Amino acid sequence: MATTIFITMIVLLLIGFPMMVPLIVGAFIGFFMLFGGMGQLETMVQQMMAGIRPASLIAVPMFIFAADIMTRGQSSGRLIDLVMSMVGHVKGGLAVTTAAACTMFGAVSGSTQATVVAIGSPLRPRMLKAGYKDSFILALIVNASDIAFLIPPSIGMIIYGVVSQTSIAELFIAGIGPGLLILALFSIYSYIYAVRHKVPTEQKATWSERGQAFLKALWPMGFPVIIIGGIYGGIFSPTEAAAACVLYALLLEVVIFRSMSLNDVYQTAKSTGLITAVVFILVAAGAAFSWVISFAQVPQAMLGAIGITEMGAIGVLFVISIAFFVGCMFVDPIVVILVLVPIFAPVVKSVGLDPVLVGTIITLQVAIGSATPPFGCDIFTAIAVFKRPYIEVIRGTPPFIFILLCVAVALIFFPQIALFARDMAFR
Repeated sequence: MATTIFITMIVLLLIGFPMMVPLIVGAFIGFFMLFGGMGQLETMVQQMMAGIRPASLIAVPMFIFAADIMTRGQSSGRLIDLVMSMVGHVKGGLAVTTAAACTMFGAVSGSTQATVVAIGSPLRPRMLKAGYKDSFILALIVNASDIAFLIPPSIGMIIYGVVSQTSIAELFIAGIGPGLLILALFSIYSYIYAVRHKVPTEQKATWSERGQAFLKALWPMGFPVIIIGGIYGGIFSPTEAAAACVLYALLLEVVIFRSMSLNDVYQTAKSTGLITAVVFILVAAGAAFSWVISFAQVPQAMLGAIGITEMGAIGVLFVISIAFFVGCMFVDPIVVILVLVPIFAPVVKSVGLDPVLVGTIITLQVAIGSATPPFGCDIFTAIAVFKRPYIEVIRGTPPFIFILLCVAVALIFFPQIALFARDMAFR
């Protein structure tokens, strides 16, 4: 049965169907083969509805909506100007600004693709003018956007938390350490690149200019305070923090900055609704598919075949990392989380791994795979946004992917990189 399902799904993908179609068809075939007909079709619908029932998923459209409002308004630009005024004059300062801006925008959007658009669009022309090679610029933007998947609010962590029934608040806090480590390593590499290629520095901002940039960015910096401070302080749940972010974004862009009209808000809401519909269809289809393969004992058979049940905790983490990294090189990250998390869940529990650590590692691997050839989704976002050929977008990615994989290995051997902040906040 498993062979039939997976071959059918691969054929549908190669033909060109969007991922939701192979998932639904795969689940339908599984139900048909398991129950010998269509009499249990209502069970499939019930499983799909159960997949999108958790209240935690309400946070997904809220964070997408807040990010869209920021992108259309002035908030993202003000954050970029602040970072630029602080580090723009050092070697590689503009590249460091790009990485830091991706981190700061990730602290609002939680989406790698939204970060590519919001940060890459204004900063790529400035980096080209400053003398950076386009291959380096594109690789930096695509890979620095991975930080948005780790820094709360991460949409990937929300999906993982729902599927694995892990605390989303703890996942959010655990992602901060790895995200900041990646930012530091990308900044070091950017400095080395600028020195080797003799990239000229920007004019140093005066303290007066820095002060003005800080004051302008003061309002947008309230977003991470609301999210992290609200959750850490026990004021908000992650879902309530998402709603507060939307209200705050509307207050900033409509009332204070006056950068958006009510019609702009309406158009942004429609765009968010479209994206949310796609995400929730994927979640529903993934829930039904996961139920089918779990009912058919497919995960146990697959994991038993590779001998994972005899591995220790570190071996299991390496297998999980490889599976999610490879999966996201070909398939949408949300789909990979929906399909693979239920497969590995029994093994994670049996070896006593912390589900928050596993979730952080999975989120990092998903983010890396999203920016890795051949079919990482962030690559195609960059191709569409910047109108550059595929080869040019991926040419400069190997050093960044190497850095990201080093962080992933460090997380496996030094889990406190992620768990220290979690333990401080919740233990």
